[in-house]
Amino acid sequence: MNAPEHTTPGTIHPAEVLIGAGLSDSASRAWHAQQPRVGQGAGQGRGQDRGQDRGQDRAAFGTFWQASHALLAALPPKARRAAHEQLAAQTLLDAARESREQFLRMHVTQVYSELTAQHSRLLRVEDIATAAAQAFPGLVPQAAMIEAESGLMQGDKDGHEIDQGLLFAHILAHPEAGMHLCHAMLLPHPKSQALQDQFTTTGHVDLGNVQVEREGRSAIVNLSNQKYLNAEDDGTVEAQELAVDLCLQDQASEIAVLRGARMQGGKYQGRRVYCTGINLTHLYHGKVSYLWYLKREMGWINKVFRGLASPDHSPDEILGRTREKLWISAIDAFAIGGGCQYTLVTDVNIAASDAYMTLPARKEGIVPGAANLRLPRFVGDRIARQAVMLERRIECDSPEGRMICDRIVAPGTVDAAVTDMVESIVRSGVVSAASNRKAFRVAHEPLDLFRRYMAVYAREQAYCHFSPALITNLENFWSAHTRRVG
Repeated sequence: MNAPEHTTPGTIHPAEVLIGAGLSDSASRAWHAQQPRVGQGAGQGRGQDRGQDRGQDRAAFGTFWQASHALLAALPPKARRAAHEQLAAQTLLDAARESREQFLRMHVTQVYSELTAQHSRLLRVEDIATAAAQAFPGLVPQAAMIEAESGLMQGDKDGHEIDQGLLFAHILAHPEAGMHLCHAMLLPHPKSQALQDQFTTTGHVDLGNVQVEREGRSAIVNLSNQKYLNAEDDGTVEAQELAVDLCLQDQASEIAVLRGARMQGGKYQGRRVYCTGINLTHLYHGKVSYLWYLKREMGWINKVFRGLASPDHSPDEILGRTREKLWISAIDAFAIGGGCQYTLVTDVNIAASDAYMTLPARKEGIVPGAANLRLPRFVGDRIARQAVMLERRIECDSPEGRMICDRIVAPGTVDAAVTDMVESIVRSGVVSAASNRKAFRVAHEPLDLFRRYMAVYAREQAYCHFSPALITNLENFWSAHTRRVG
């Protein structure tokens, strides 16, 4: 399974790049010689030969990935590398990633089947990542490798989590495996059941950055990341999902509400705000993990949109057999980034007349969740592209804003408007309303369409998350280098 010994005219042989960075001559040449070739051992035989070929590929690719890691570890950390050392590091990373793509193109169905015991186990993305690191050494980073990079600034990381993105891109691109994973992420979070009795009894659960409470016929999720104006990060995503689970499973409420808590200090003290999107300070300082994106999109936001699934129903059935409620969004001041994305999955959006929405994805350097999939349904393709790529601000009280927002009210009256809307919906009956939301969803965004979108998103977001352009954008547009994590 040796790679052909040739290079493109005018380029330096990969082994010479490594040797030029001070790596061992013999180890560098051995690394290049052992690169697995596309298709070799890729199930080209028949019957038992296929299994033998897969086993040979698994061993050969695994050896190459681990050799790549060993050579990379022999280089200085990224922040201290000279140009020729960084070139060597990138050569190693690129070659290993391309080989992972080759392996997954050939074997992703077998990989996912093994990790899930032939699809008998519904595992969340974080569990798949952990299991894959153990079962296929080198395919995705081990927990220790991620932990080692977690203490670094984002720009100082080698981006080993990109390999997680490659794995999930291939899983989601496969119809059966991808639907199975989407199904797993629509199940109640494993921790939610322990909180359900408390919420049923008291009608309130404090999850730190999120509080959930029952008020009359509604269950309310109050986003409350006070220090960062309800921005999202690794410290909020689990609490948000648990809160959504509690609302959806609550038998004493019929409507769910998503809104921002009142700020306890700063410029907006005493006022409710909705969400300022991803925590850019944490992102710049390397405190946002790659899996955060998938847990967010495939977890709590998708649950707001699709409801909770049951492990007893196949992926083909879950669209019609979900436990769900109508959701109301309340925008008191702004819905920035992720906040704007919320309004694309809630059923009724109420906004103050002075509120606005933005999707500053270009300045952040990332893909804005599933907004590229959903926003064109509301405002059309051209305005959606302007919002995502040209920072177009959408005033809630504007023709474009009213394509997203259902009711515009005077500032300071959003609370009353939410109460009135809840009572109005409950009076007219929530059963038909829930049925209608399912019908709209199946017509406009069936789960399989979401799966295919997420296959692209998983890979693209991984590369965006570790792009040098992201760091430049955060410094130029956010002055991130002047901000500190408290």
